[in-house]
Amino acid sequence: MQIEGNTVGDKVVEGKTKIVYRLADNPDKVLLHSKDRITAGDGERAHDLKGKAEISTTTASAIFEMLNNAGIKSHFIKRSGQTCMVCNYCDMVPLEFVTRRIATGSFLKRNPGVKEGYRFCPPKQEIFFKDDANHDPQWSYEQCVEAKLEFGGRLIGRDEIDIMCKSTVTVFEVLEKAWASLDCSLIDMKIEFGVNPKTGEILLADIIDSDSWRLWPAGDRRLMKDKQVYRELREVTSEALDTVKRNFEWVADRVGQLSPKPSGRAVVFMGSPTDMAHCEKIRAACKLYGVPCELRVSSAHKGTDETKNILAQYEGEGIPTVFIAVAGRSNGLGPVLSGNAAWPVINCPPISADWGAEDIWSSLRLPSGLGCTTVTSPDGAALAAAQILCLNDHMIWAKLRTKQLNTWVGLKEADIKARKTNFMIEKSEVFQNGH
Repeated sequence: MQIEGNTVGDKVVEGKTKIVYRLADNPDKVLLHSKDRITAGDGERAHDLKGKAEISTTTASAIFEMLNNAGIKSHFIKRSGQTCMVCNYCDMVPLEFVTRRIATGSFLKRNPGVKEGYRFCPPKQEIFFKDDANHDPQWSYEQCVEAKLEFGGRLIGRDEIDIMCKSTVTVFEVLEKAWASLDCSLIDMKIEFGVNPKTGEILLADIIDSDSWRLWPAGDRRLMKDKQVYRELREVTSEALDTVKRNFEWVADRVGQLSPKPSGRAVVFMGSPTDMAHCEKIRAACKLYGVPCELRVSSAHKGTDETKNILAQYEGEGIPTVFIAVAGRSNGLGPVLSGNAAWPVINCPPISADWGAEDIWSSLRLPSGLGCTTVTSPDGAALAAAQILCLNDHMIWAKLRTKQLNTWVGLKEADIKARKTNFMIEKSEVFQNGH
């Protein structure tokens, strides 16, 4: 069977708003085909909504492209056609992970006494077991662990729940920052995960669209652009459905603006071309964080006027810039830049083994009125620049936050592997002693 140019095989699952098929030529991949269907209340309210499938696919594809670019590990590969996405096949974990910044909706019903608008810092997490017949009951952390679910050959235990919980908050915060850049408040959202049966890796695996969140422009509930409008309809008329569709189109029109080009940059000044290798390491590290980086050669000691001219050119362009000074021996470059610029300056001297202990003081002990900081590793200098620029660039912030998540998950996975190794060694020793 052909669906928008894709040859599909067996149907994996059909839900209320989408159908998942295996790709005929690659069963490790699936086609997520959205429907022109909107539902609420576990399917108790459902209507056809022409064009919703394309709107949903546009929204979800843009969101996943942004998340993948930030480094979030997901099932998404690409959009294919107007209503389809190609994704890696996953065994889905039947848990919905909800993150809330503002108390509203069902949370208020389950927690009487909490007023609408209560702000959760950190974000509030809730987990629900997918079971339409029982209205998706809320599960505690302990229930999730004790259920001993197994998918994709992986037991969903404490470590796996921890990974999904931490990933959920990171995804929410990344999207929250992105929507805030358009003066929209992400109030709460729901996501799901799956296990890649080939790798055992836990992946974000869902369609993230206007069915997934509450979104309030300017933080005003009256302006909400999400499915809550449909949920609250007293009477579902064609005019009301048109309003819901226009809201969804409003979101789809704006998701493309959530991944803007970088608004800032780093400029590396090196005192000598012999420092080029050191500076290239800084530029490579900046690239990992999505920070554009330029290299310039200018000596503050031998060409002070030219150094100040180059500095004036960059400041005159009005682009937020972090300057990184690379100068060995006596570092006059960083202090000169700091004394003549209002923007941040970071020293990153190429420390030599012979004179490093003496040379570093020219970067650390500065005259009064100078505020340049000192980082001795190229990676550290790039990270410091990214952390400064992320204050006004949510995509750099997203890459930083996701890198922290992936480091945390990597350590968790390494610990799981180490514990399994310990168990196998103990088991082997017991077997040997017993014989």
